Amino acid sequence: MTITLGGVCEPGSTLVNKTGGWRTFRPVFDYDKCIKCKLCELLCPDMSVDARDDGFFEFNYDFCKGCGICANECPTDAIEMVLEEK
Repeated sequence: MTITLGGVCEPGSTLVNKTGGWRTFRPVFDYDKCIKCKLCELLCPDMSVDARDDGFFEFNYDFCKGCGICANECPTDAIEMVLEEK
């Protein structure tokens, strides 16, 4: 898809364009350390952290870019950034 200067994208186009493919590091939860504070979900700039029915969270790796904000802000170090293997 090419966007010209001043071009307009259709609404919702980011739902189709999965952006996690160029990630170098991926976040991984340690559920034993997680206190369900929701900071990872609230602070994720890509909204790629989803709540589960049990109150814990999981990553949507289709959209996670591996920025590490979630791991940096986690008060219990329940999120570790590990090298992405492809």
